[in-house]
Amino acid sequence: MARKQTITGRINQLALDFLEKHPEGVRWSELLRMIQEADPALHPKTVNGCVWKLVENNPDTVYKPEKGLFRLKKYR
Repeated sequence: MARKQTITGRINQLALDFLEKHPEGVRWSELLRMIQEADPALHPKTVNGCVWKLVENNPDTVYKPEKGLFRLKKYR
């Protein structure tokens, strides 16, 4: 039986999926909007908190080349 993914895990996976599709990186506000549109059931403040900690929780995968821009390290 598959383990149920947490809300935080779901938001992080959506964020990483969007970053994968945008090698140039994604701005903070765009990433929030994209996640909300992908799953409107997610609470906006929860999405905001997860994106806020995206780099902290995924230091080997995500970085911020400049303020407000998220990018996968493999596209560095």
